[in-house]
Amino acid sequence: MTETTGSTATPESGNPEGADGADDTAAADAKLSRRERRRANKAAGGEGGKKSGKRAKKGLFARIAIFYRQIIAELRKVVWPTRNELMQYTTVVVVFVIVMMLLVAGLDWGFSKLSFWVFG
Repeated sequence: MTETTGSTATPESGNPEGADGADDTAAADAKLSRRERRRANKAAGGEGGKKSGKRAKKGLFARIAIFYRQIIAELRKVVWPTRNELMQYTTVVVVFVIVMMLLVAGLDWGFSKLSFWVFG
């Protein structure tokens, strides 16, 4: 059996039992609860402690600026349609809407005639 470290999608990437460090960490993690592991990690200066450097919490305006920069970066990735493609897509949508309007109007007219015939 292998002890996986990381993604469960690729168990081959884990350390086999008996490899250096594989049994020690697994045994230590099995004895501690999640809360105890988190407290130990926090005390060791790991996750959950004060963030510093690039990971420090930024101010409101800095976060807004980053947000807009990310929007602009995503919009640059968009493949915009050419004018001919845009006209074609618009025509398809308008024709589809007209067909659906005619279908609904026809059903409405038919049901109204049916109800007048049934209820007089």
